[in-house]
Amino acid sequence: MGAEGIRERGTSVPDGRTIESVNVVCMKWGSAYGPRDVNTLRAMVGRHLALPHRFVCFTDDGAGLDPSIEVQPMPRIEVPVERQISPWRKIGLFTPGLGGLTGRTLFLDLDVVIVGAIDPLVTWTDKVGIAENWTQPGAGVGNSSVFTYDIDKYAFVLDTYNATRGTLFDTYPNSQTFMSRTLGPENIDFFPPDWVVSFKHSCMPGGLRSWFETPRLPAGARVVAFHGNPKPQHAIEGRYPGKWYKHVRRTPWVAEHWR
Repeated sequence: MGAEGIRERGTSVPDGRTIESVNVVCMKWGSAYGPRDVNTLRAMVGRHLALPHRFVCFTDDGAGLDPSIEVQPMPRIEVPVERQISPWRKIGLFTPGLGGLTGRTLFLDLDVVIVGAIDPLVTWTDKVGIAENWTQPGAGVGNSSVFTYDIDKYAFVLDTYNATRGTLFDTYPNSQTFMSRTLGPENIDFFPPDWVVSFKHSCMPGGLRSWFETPRLPAGARVVAFHGNPKPQHAIEGRYPGKWYKHVRRTPWVAEHWR
């Protein structure tokens, strides 16, 4: 089945399965993000995902989360102390039987902004669907801000992590490179490039233009990833934290969608 057929049917993946429902999962640990971020993500998913879905937050603190959010403990994974707040904890999403979930699953970081229908992300592929990392075009590396997968299918990613944990941090610069290399190209289908875009690389004007031009929302975008800085709140307020020589103008469309 071609890509257009998948988009038109909307509820089937290329292996012929009809998707009756989908798991939507996120993770919150430490103090970098709070309940507002999870609740906002939940609200955006509710507006932009037509498929019946179960929304699960894996977290070490479920206080303040909306009652419609299913709270589950963080996956058990050994992470070095110096990497406790790093995205390496996402590798725990490949734990067999995680949360009692099965089937097609959409993972979303807490700092993404959903701006369009996300059903096609779920049905695009029966493999791991992910955006090609914007800073590594052609390298076969996905950006793990947004990805879809069968949650009960890729336990070998966690097995490889556990088996090589003593050396992998010297081999791989980050968790998404490890994840992509371990899955291999045979298990990955990159989303069409206009579906999941980077705020920094796809929306913000470059160089001095960022002081005079408001970031644009690319046509066809479904999700905007705010990896690193600035975050959605910074774009709304018009400030770029930490670096005096960088700037982002107030961006009204972020406020319109991030709620």
